[in-house]
Amino acid sequence: MLAMAYVFLEHPTSLEHDTAMHPGQGAITMHPEQPSRLVAIERALAERDWLGFERLRSPAVERSVLTAVHPERYVASIERACAAGGGLLDADTVVSERSFEAALHAAGGAVRMVDLLLDGEASAAFSSHRPPGHHALPSQAMGFCLFNNIAVAARYALDARHLERVMILDWDVHHGNSTNQVFHASNQVLFISIHQSPLFPGTGPAYDVGEGEGRGFTVNLPVPPGSGDEVWLSLVEHVVVPLAHAFEPQLMLVSAGYDAHRDDLLADCTVTEEGFAAMAHAASGACRSLAAPVGGVLEGGYALGALGRSVAATLQAFSAPDGVADSARAPETGVAPIAREARDRLAEWWPQLRQRTVRQG
Repeated sequence: MLAMAYVFLEHPTSLEHDTAMHPGQGAITMHPEQPSRLVAIERALAERDWLGFERLRSPAVERSVLTAVHPERYVASIERACAAGGGLLDADTVVSERSFEAALHAAGGAVRMVDLLLDGEASAAFSSHRPPGHHALPSQAMGFCLFNNIAVAARYALDARHLERVMILDWDVHHGNSTNQVFHASNQVLFISIHQSPLFPGTGPAYDVGEGEGRGFTVNLPVPPGSGDEVWLSLVEHVVVPLAHAFEPQLMLVSAGYDAHRDDLLADCTVTEEGFAAMAHAASGACRSLAAPVGGVLEGGYALGALGRSVAATLQAFSAPDGVADSARAPETGVAPIAREARDRLAEWWPQLRQRTVRQG
C-alpha cells in the first residue's frame, strides 16, 4: 500500500451526536458543543483544498480497546442511556440516541490514527470527531465528553503496539483532568497540559507531577486568564520541546482544543490561529527531529470561525516540510517568566531543562 503523507480521520456519526436541549416545551437551547463545530472545520479545510490531507472514515473502536481505559460497566451505562433516547448525564454533558455510536467512532478514529502513524502510512494525522474526550473520567462522563479518545489511543499504543514512550500534549484551555488521572502513575506516558487557571474543571495545579513511578511524568502548566500567544508559545518552545528531546517519545499525540482562542467565550485566554500554528510547528518539528510521528485529536473550541481557521493552521503546521530545520534552531520566542519558573520546577525530574541555555525575554 502506498504511504499517505497526511491523513484526516472523520465519521458522519459525529454530526448525529445531538446536544440540543429542549427544556419543557420551550425553545431549543443550543449547546456550545454542537455539530456546527465540525461543519466549520470542514468548510475551512475545503477552502484550502484540504491542505493535502487524505480524508478517511474512522472505524468504531473495539470494545476491548475501549475497556482498557473505561470499565465495561461504565461503557454499558452510556450505551443504555443513548438507547433510551438520551438526556443529560450531568449539568454539561448531553447525549442523544446516536451519541454512543458517535463516541465509538471518536475513540476509533484516534486509535486508527495511531495505527496509520506507527505503520508509516501517515507522517501526520488529525482525528476530527465529536464528542470530545479529555474530561471523560474512566467511570464518569464529564465536560461534554463520554470516552477519553486520546487516552484510549495512548493506551492502545502501549498495550497493542508495544510502545514504551508516548507523549501527550494537551493545549485545550481546560485542564485534561481525565488524561491526567489515567496516566498519573505511569512513566510510559509524558502528559503535558497547558491550561487556564482558575477555570473548569478546577484541576491541574503546577504541583501535581504524578505519583509513584509516574512522578515527573505529569507536567501541568497553568496560565492566568488573559494569556496569549507569547505565553503559550514560550511554554511550548522552552518547556514542551526540551521535554520531548529528553523523553524521546516514539509517538506524540496532541489533545487539540481551540478554546484558548481570543474569540472563544468559554475562557479568557487570547491565543490566535497564528499562535496555534506556531505551537503545532514547534511540537511537530521536535517530533520530526526525533523520528516520532505526531497526531492531533480534536477537543474543544466553540467560536466557529476561529475553530475552523485554527484547525487549518494546525494541519498546515503538521505538514510543513521545514519542521526539522526550524526545530534545530534556537527558539524564536523569549522565555517568559512562567516558562522559566516551570523549567526550574521540573528540573528535579528533568535535569536537561537546567542545562539548556535559552534567550531571556
